[in-house]
Amino acid sequence: MSALSKAKGFRSSKSGLYISMATSAFGAVGVVKQIRKARGESDMLRLVDAVITGAAVVTNLAILYREVKRLGDDDVLLG
Repeated sequence: MSALSKAKGFRSSKSGLYISMATSAFGAVGVVKQIRKARGESDMLRLVDAVITGAAVVTNLAILYREVKRLGDDDVLLG
């Protein structure tokens, strides 16, 4: 397997999925900050936006977790 095909398959590997999960979890920190700011300013529209964004982050994490479980031993990078 060439290095290029391994690089293309990285997102489908367990390692790639874990990195994607960490990135999504880091996005949750931004959502919390956005919620705090919106509540402090009593801005209902920004609060709704933050809650919807938070729901998207949680959904993304759930999908990535499911993919990690589904991948099991069929890791692309392990051969």
